[in-house]
Amino acid sequence: MSPKQHRGEVTVDRLLTAALQVYATSGQQGFTVNAVTAASGVSLGSLYHHFGSFDGLAAGLYIRCMGQLCDEVFADLSRTRTARTGVRALVKAYLRFTEEHRDAALFLHASAYSGYLASHAEEIRAFKAEKFAAIAEWLGPRIAAGEIAALPTPVIEVLVMGPIEETARRWLSSTYDMDVNEAARILPDRIWRSLRAD
Repeated sequence: MSPKQHRGEVTVDRLLTAALQVYATSGQQGFTVNAVTAASGVSLGSLYHHFGSFDGLAAGLYIRCMGQLCDEVFADLSRTRTARTGVRALVKAYLRFTEEHRDAALFLHASAYSGYLASHAEEIRAFKAEKFAAIAEWLGPRIAAGEIAALPTPVIEVLVMGPIEETARRWLSSTYDMDVNEAARILPDRIWRSLRAD
């Protein structure tokens, strides 16, 4: 890697790190281009050079946070042997990530309701499809073996991710009396029961 490329990577990292800090401390209202450039010490011109726009920066941050979540979840999933232990590992890893990386989890969940990702929807969709392919590869043989019910993929996603994402949203909002550790104890087997083949 050339020194110029290295400097570019360092600048991108500074911008993304500062953007997450700004979002965590100031919320969506305070998540502005001026706040991010001030926090990062990187010029507006450099931000636009690397990301094209502030929406591009937000999309880059979303992809970074989603990548961290997926990598942690899939690492735990890949170490399992049975469908039941895999579902349990996925649920626990997602909730553990939410608790240990609160800022990233908050950005991911809140971004679903924001407008700044719309112009990069195709890039985000392609990234998620690539990351989620690992789950499909893990699920396929277990569905074929009759361990998991042969349901449409979107239904499986809702049965697994729906309860986890809602638990994370409630815990992150701090407006609900949500105990994420209790949820991590209860949800895995409840979700598994909804997936197992009869």
